[in-house]
Amino acid sequence: MSKHPEPVVTAEELEDYIVREFSQAFRDGKVYHIEDLGPGYLTLRLDATDAHLRPGGTVSGPTLFTLADLAAYYAIMAHIGLKGLSVTTSVHLDFMRKAAPGPLYATCTLLKLGKRLVVTSVAIKDAEDDLIAQGSLTYSVPPR
Repeated sequence: MSKHPEPVVTAEELEDYIVREFSQAFRDGKVYHIEDLGPGYLTLRLDATDAHLRPGGTVSGPTLFTLADLAAYYAIMAHIGLKGLSVTTSVHLDFMRKAAPGPLYATCTLLKLGKRLVVTSVAIKDAEDDLIAQGSLTYSVPPR
């Protein structure tokens, strides 16, 4: 993508929408926070606690998967508008290293913002900027 699209909603509008319309994402409380939003990207923070750990003290794979998926969902919604019928159609996630409790940052970059499909890349890093997981997610979006 040569020119990155500008967001069409603010981080505050997006978080209000998600809390109102997608409250099941907050079963553990509001642990996800938009850290940064800009042209073609969004960074979502998860403050991983003991509730997110698997045996051995590692943040669980399902927790990391959810973080990546939500980061993509948030980024897409920020750039196409608050259209709740966007759905994941494909995910590939590589786990690179153990994630300890604490802040994790998932940065989603829009690779292709098409009329029906959006292709993204998501990198999950810890507070030391170490790469925890890297993935690609594709979403089907309502016609615009």
